[in-house]
Amino acid sequence: MLELHCHTTYSDGTLTPGELVEAAIATGVKALAITDHDTVSGWNEAFVAAEQRLEIVPGVELSTVHNGRSLHILGFYPDAAKLSEPLSLRLEGRKRRAKQMAANLAEMDYPIELPNLGEGMAPGRPHLATALVRAGYVHSAREAFDRFLGDGCPAYVHYEKFSIVEGIELLRSSGAVPVWAHPYLFRGGDVEVVLQELVAAGLMGVEVYHPSHTPSETRKLETFCAQYGLLMTGGSDYHGPIPGTKDKHITTLNLLNLPLNLLEPVKQAAERLRA
Repeated sequence: MLELHCHTTYSDGTLTPGELVEAAIATGVKALAITDHDTVSGWNEAFVAAEQRLEIVPGVELSTVHNGRSLHILGFYPDAAKLSEPLSLRLEGRKRRAKQMAANLAEMDYPIELPNLGEGMAPGRPHLATALVRAGYVHSAREAFDRFLGDGCPAYVHYEKFSIVEGIELLRSSGAVPVWAHPYLFRGGDVEVVLQELVAAGLMGVEVYHPSHTPSETRKLETFCAQYGLLMTGGSDYHGPIPGTKDKHITTLNLLNLPLNLLEPVKQAAERLRA
């Protein structure tokens, strides 16, 4: 089984790369992508933990802004060295964003303590949501997003501007295959119209299979991929068990039971980019 969208403690996941590898093996995953937000720092730990038991697909989930809204692009098989400097700048931007959102919360009389993350780790809204829960201001991360952190909510701060064209160019220049993550979660325009813009910018694939997509949306994305000659990928967008809940990774990891044959075209596309 295939998992091409997972997060670790290097971004907003709750499992370390090693713990994620063990969880993936326990749930029958044969190939696992590490796609943390704007960082590739978790790869090495995952490679070491996997040994020969599990194939690790190196990846990243890049944050861009399009039509004033957050749009995420997955990149598979990048050259980490070529991403090092630009991703360092992105990490600094994520830190500034988190600090501004914390300042916004404090102005509303909801002060929180930002987590002390390690080198190469990217703070995000889930970290702030956890802090709000721990401070007793909300009962759940969902409530934190609905009241404070979601797009357009009082504490929300946009990503520092990084366009889809810049994001796709960066990924392709590093040898990574750019794939639009969870298109139907995007709130900045019609999916087909935005897809045409992304294709014009050099997009190579679409995350067709995602837990947020309805069967009808999945079928539409399959049709779009056939129409535009795009790769199809998918994954659980797994972030690990949520602290304070009874959620266990075994119930959500490998949720979609995707076939391994989706991976080979992505590998071939990456080889063509490197060539």
